[in-house]
Amino acid sequence: MIIDAWAQHPTARMLGAPFLESLRRWTGGAIPDGELPLSMTLEAMDAGGVGHSLLSAWQGPQGALISNDEVASWVAQAPERLSGIGSVDISQPMQAVKEIRRCVRELGFKGIRVLPWLWELPPTHARFYPVYAECCELGVPFCTQVGHTGPLKPSEYGRPIPYIDQIALDFPELVIVGGHIGYPWTEEMVAVATKHSNVYIDTSAYTVRRYPPELIRYLKANGRKKVLFGSNWPMIAPAKALAELDSLGLDAEIRADFLGGNAARVFGINALR
Repeated sequence: MIIDAWAQHPTARMLGAPFLESLRRWTGGAIPDGELPLSMTLEAMDAGGVGHSLLSAWQGPQGALISNDEVASWVAQAPERLSGIGSVDISQPMQAVKEIRRCVRELGFKGIRVLPWLWELPPTHARFYPVYAECCELGVPFCTQVGHTGPLKPSEYGRPIPYIDQIALDFPELVIVGGHIGYPWTEEMVAVATKHSNVYIDTSAYTVRRYPPELIRYLKANGRKKVLFGSNWPMIAPAKALAELDSLGLDAEIRADFLGGNAARVFGINALR
């Protein structure tokens, strides 16, 4: 089964955010507007052969662009197809810790995602550390973005070195999933994932034909258990993200792990297979 490690069912609040204007230019207007029915996300999954998607909440200084409760309501409508990834307000560390506990223990979410560029803070900032500690305590992955920032926000905080490297040193128990490949620092991201046993890479926001050569080499060799497929829907549809997959020349075992096996293991959704 194909598992999409990074997707969103977007709200009008998210789609209307000014910082997404650059993505609208890049995608030629492919990003939709307004409130979308959940059926649209499920249909996009079907078109790409995706059996299960991890839907992400988005929390930033301006509030919830996609709230945890909204994600939970969508998951409840299609629990066999969807799982939740929560997000929290790091400006209130103790409230963030309590919300992580609620996301995991009550809502059944599979991980927590916080985007440093959205907060315009490096992921080594003190406000993030209670989040990492609680993810360790609850045994769920911390998901974030690595690489440059497509939206109109600073890109510096997406550098794998020093940021992801330092977090992995400080929290060796923490499972970290770095989404968006890490470009233009993909080689750094590969080095960090190679160095740390609990650091993974997902391919969200990139189509197969745009995968950097260093990522493909890693996927085919010692990174076969460390790379997860992601689309970043609705910015890129799963079918478009996976077009030309055959051109990678992956053997059957690597292909199965990349498309779903690694995500099932990392996010603890093996029962859904």
